[in-house]
Amino acid sequence: MSWSSSSDLGSLVRAMEAMRVVVAAGEVVVGALVPILVPVVGLVQVADAEQAKCTIWRVLSAIASDPNCFDLLFHAWYIDDGVIAGSKQAIVQALSIIQDLGPPLGLVINSSKCELYGNCDLQPFPSEMKKCNAFNFEILGAPIGDTIFCAKFIAEKRAGASKILALLKEVGSLDSQVALVLLPQCGGFCRFVHIARCTPPSLASEGLHFFDIDVRQCFSDCLSIDLPNTAWQQAQLCLSRGGLGLRSLSQHSAAAYVASSAVSGSATNTNHHLLQSIDCFNSLVSPADVTSTDELLTSPKNQKELSSRIEHSQFQALFESSSLPNRARLLSVASPHAASWLSVVPSPGLNLHLESAEFQTAIKWWIGIDLFSGEKCPCCLTLSLDPLGHHALTCRHNGDVVSRHNRVRDVFFESCRQAGIGGQMEVGSGLGHDARRTRLADVLFLIGFWENLQLLT
Repeated sequence: MSWSSSSDLGSLVRAMEAMRVVVAAGEVVVGALVPILVPVVGLVQVADAEQAKCTIWRVLSAIASDPNCFDLLFHAWYIDDGVIAGSKQAIVQALSIIQDLGPPLGLVINSSKCELYGNCDLQPFPSEMKKCNAFNFEILGAPIGDTIFCAKFIAEKRAGASKILALLKEVGSLDSQVALVLLPQCGGFCRFVHIARCTPPSLASEGLHFFDIDVRQCFSDCLSIDLPNTAWQQAQLCLSRGGLGLRSLSQHSAAAYVASSAVSGSATNTNHHLLQSIDCFNSLVSPADVTSTDELLTSPKNQKELSSRIEHSQFQALFESSSLPNRARLLSVASPHAASWLSVVPSPGLNLHLESAEFQTAIKWWIGIDLFSGEKCPCCLTLSLDPLGHHALTCRHNGDVVSRHNRVRDVFFESCRQAGIGGQMEVGSGLGHDARRTRLADVLFLIGFWENLQLLT
């Protein structure tokens, strides 16, 4: 089977560092003695952590040095959690050593938490252990098997995630801002990133693509907007690149798998799943950002760095295909700290909350959805309202520009006052040769440094 090499399974499950487990599995030898996979969970009954490590190390050393255990294809541990893989005889002997040497040292096997996988007779093992005579199985929340099994596994996870998306839609009908804050945190990329790190894109990308569609529909429903493809492409970028943080699983699954393989030390030139994932990743980035197994071996890259390369390429492609006004908008929303308002807690008590109609309008402008269809400006009655709303923001009739400026000034001044920073509004500094002609500052701060006064602008 395509997943059965030791390097493939190693890269699948060794990446699960967040679960404090380092695991791997051996290859299936068709026509010979089929190895079995045994996650072993030990319970250390000693209080001192260093003593616990020494206790476990004595048992593991005995396993490693026993000739009958030389058929173990893999044997990896994180403190008292581990996985051993090999022939049936080698697994039986390894468990026997743990059962003999462990209890006097305070280490016992918790059989109810152990799992056995293999297509041979598993009767010699304790009845409390979970046993599975199939090649398709789940370990630590990730599927290991063929394409059909992985697709079915992801479909079941997607069905569970759809319940959360349905709840978010209900939240969106009441408060769009709250729904958009929760969507990337609870219902988006984070729900499948573990599977993306542990499952090759060739086995997972189709299921992840369907989940991307679910997230897009949820986003559209929460904000009550029709979502053009270009707007969705921008929304999938991170906040620092002018997006909304709704990262695509199907587009970033290759980066997740390649990074987990590199960081877990399982990147090799013989892992065909990894090689396919590298090719997939390289097709998404610019020639200057491609990677290779040689680079991963000498300088492993984490997922954040590889995903950043993909988003850089996506932003450039979106920018180059945009009109001049949209290019200006993209540069504006991608400038430093421009997206800070999207990550704040939507608290009315802190004046950090927008009504749904206001928030939806702001999001439409942010991702380039047309706001107007060419009707006349109701203020000046001469110019048409452009689709992106530039005229609506800059029309000087009826004093909207001045009143908006004054509101921004007042909010800034009040925030400084609450922070204990004293200042004055609309006053001159009184500095210079002719104080009467000094330009009035919106908010003036005079801070003394020794005998000098410096004006902060």
